[in-house]
Amino acid sequence: MKKARYNRISSPNQKLERQLVRNHPDELIYNDVVSGAVPFKEREKGQDLMKAVEAGTIDFVSVTSVDRLGRNLYDVLTTLEYFTDNGVVLRVDNLGIESMVDGKPNQVFKLIVSVLGNVAEMERANLRERQLEGIAVAKSKGVYKGRERGTCMNEAEFLEKYRHVVKETKNHPDLSIRKLAKITSVSVGTVQRVKKIMAVEV
Repeated sequence: MKKARYNRISSPNQKLERQLVRNHPDELIYNDVVSGAVPFKEREKGQDLMKAVEAGTIDFVSVTSVDRLGRNLYDVLTTLEYFTDNGVVLRVDNLGIESMVDGKPNQVFKLIVSVLGNVAEMERANLRERQLEGIAVAKSKGVYKGRERGTCMNEAEFLEKYRHVVKETKNHPDLSIRKLAKITSVSVGTVQRVKKIMAVEV
């Protein structure tokens, strides 16, 4: 049995160490830096893992938690079905349970994954609802400014686009924003946003 471990972080400033704690020396590691909203089959390392599965070199995959596979329940279940159809066992570490038992689908596993996926989707929907309510209140008070100009990209996309700025910021934490902007040939505002995103605790 050839094992693999799939890890995912949303942006380059996040840490992989927590997901790698349980990895074993004989596991092949696939690390993606991509939003959880991107379907598994569209991710770079997700595609590499699927190719290895189809080549018959992988038949056991571990993830730390279900949300590493996706934020959307449909995408998670589609990925789970793909693994099952290809005879691949999926283990979710924080659940301590595997998708197949004695070569047959584990129905308890699928039920738990479905429940967790539904709960996660409800939490995101509630969060979005609270955000919209907050915006409505801010608008009624005349203090809502809307999205800042030039911020149409999400944080992961922004950091990916300006990864050279991320690199210089990490390598030279003591440099001023203006100095970083000069050596990376970007605006002061871009450096400020990069530093702001990187300062957020994941």
